[in-house]
Amino acid sequence: MYNCIYIIDNIDIRERANCMLQMMSISVKSLSTIGSTPKSSNHDSEMEFPQDFRCPISMELMKEPVIISTGVTYERKNIEKWFFSYNKKTCPATMQNIVNFGVTPNYTLKRLILVWQNSHSPSSSSSPSPSESFKHDEIVSLLDTLASSPFKVKSLKKLEEIIKIGDERKHDFIILGGLDVLFKLVVQILLDCSDFAVFQACEEALGVLQHFVASGKDDGKVIELLSQPECMKSMVIILQRGSKEARVYAISILKKIANSSFNWKDIVDDQGIGMFKSMLELASDEISTKASSSAFNLFIKILDSSKKSRSKAIEAGAMCTLIELLPDANMSKCEKILQIIKLLCECVDGRMAFTEHRLATGAVSIKMFDVSDMASKICVKIFSLICSFHPTEKVLEEMMVYGVVKKLVVLLHTSGPSSTNNKVVDMFKKNGNLWRRHPCFPDELKGYLCLHY
Repeated sequence: MYNCIYIIDNIDIRERANCMLQMMSISVKSLSTIGSTPKSSNHDSEMEFPQDFRCPISMELMKEPVIISTGVTYERKNIEKWFFSYNKKTCPATMQNIVNFGVTPNYTLKRLILVWQNSHSPSSSSSPSPSESFKHDEIVSLLDTLASSPFKVKSLKKLEEIIKIGDERKHDFIILGGLDVLFKLVVQILLDCSDFAVFQACEEALGVLQHFVASGKDDGKVIELLSQPECMKSMVIILQRGSKEARVYAISILKKIANSSFNWKDIVDDQGIGMFKSMLELASDEISTKASSSAFNLFIKILDSSKKSRSKAIEAGAMCTLIELLPDANMSKCEKILQIIKLLCECVDGRMAFTEHRLATGAVSIKMFDVSDMASKICVKIFSLICSFHPTEKVLEEMMVYGVVKKLVVLLHTSGPSSTNNKVVDMFKKNGNLWRRHPCFPDELKGYLCLHY
């Protein structure tokens, strides 16, 4: 039953016998599992599989073939049991001693097994149509080309066309190990980002991956793969230096990853300023509204998750850019810009950047009562932060001149008890003595707030 070759020099005969018994134990358990499956639903067990498709331990057809350090391929569950359940430190087929117990998926063999199974499956009404079989075989061929050829862009473009057909092709692609192939192409630029062919292949690979992210197909697996540090660093590089189309791919994928509670600390520490500058460029894009919206959403997610990231964003010029974008922004964009400004003002550097910008107070004041209730509440929060932590006489004077105080009075008279109302009252109590000297300050409000002369 076992056709493995054993190297027995310098190996104790009892150790060899013990290994044989444990291999038989794994094999018997595997065979008993097959025996418990109805014959009609397990046609594969009746086929004569090529010897190279069999696991050397169980002699069954491999479903997840992996290569170990000796170069021999095994079924994953069998070799992991050999190493970690039986605590063996040898290769079952060659009995060589092993130091590195890592396993590497053998995607080429897995694709060959799948192709062989499809070509030997019985013809029935459920059999794939010639067109579907052709597409499946084409995916296999293209993945093999990507693994072996230095010219990858053309194959990636063809893959993207096939992926667009529908979820069945996406499923085939995932089963055939396509996601891991794309992952290797994406992270390749970390090794040589000056190579144009490598850079272009990374861009095209992101173009294929974004179809999985956008469709939500096997979303968890895709996000888990893309969230790995190497892949994140590569996407941030593309975000900064890639083509316009590739940057849109990158920002869309990064936004999706941000929704999965990703920890941005290492990325912000390593590439924060450059990343934020690129995001601001995309946020300012008036042509691609999708890219602009994704950039704003990503900004909010990152700043909300890490206070340290806010200093990096300010250093990248976020406050200045956002204030300049605010006057012409539509309602949705305006609310997002105000939310980002509010997050930035929660740190010292952000409040300093706000007060130093000569248009900041006026730009935010105009949006109060002019956009939405949400926007007005955010405006109050911004001015509350400024008044509480950075109430310079210049800023307080600007709030009076640009009509902020007047709007706060209106809000005080029209809104009922709320956290927003409390913030307004608090601002008047702290700064009313300065504002009351202005000729426009209403006399009735002085008594209402119990201000001291």
